[in-house]
Amino acid sequence: MTSKLEQLQDMLTPVVEALGYECWGIEFISQGRHSVLRVYIDHEDGILIDDCEKVSRQLSAVMDVEDPISSEYTLEVSSPGVDRQLFTLEQFARYVGEQVKIKLRSPIEERRNYQGLLRSVEDQDVVVQVDEYEYLLPIDLIEKANILPTFE
Repeated sequence: MTSKLEQLQDMLTPVVEALGYECWGIEFISQGRHSVLRVYIDHEDGILIDDCEKVSRQLSAVMDVEDPISSEYTLEVSSPGVDRQLFTLEQFARYVGEQVKIKLRSPIEERRNYQGLLRSVEDQDVVVQVDEYEYLLPIDLIEKANILPTFE
């Protein structure tokens, strides 16, 4: 995790939690002169647009005071959705048994993309079964991971 992202997480997570929500994850996507700060919130009762607005107002106020991003940016507050992105080992552990899609920062065994069954979490590794093979993927190498929703 980059130091900018860690700084934002340390600053924004307590604000989200003080409002009664779980801070599911934070993305900071730098796009030249204009960037996007995306904060995912979750709650056991689900997330409505009003929840996103409430959190967005509070986060905007904190960001205006602290001013951690010097360039122009857009703040987006969202629920993780059905294809929720996984950010931490704890989140991976909660979704063992689900189908996942994982993209790595650098290849392992000459591949960066893995799609399969999330088998377990071991130490700092995520275990994914693709066909009949199991892969140990270090959390530090995971660029992006999402749950693949199943619709019944």
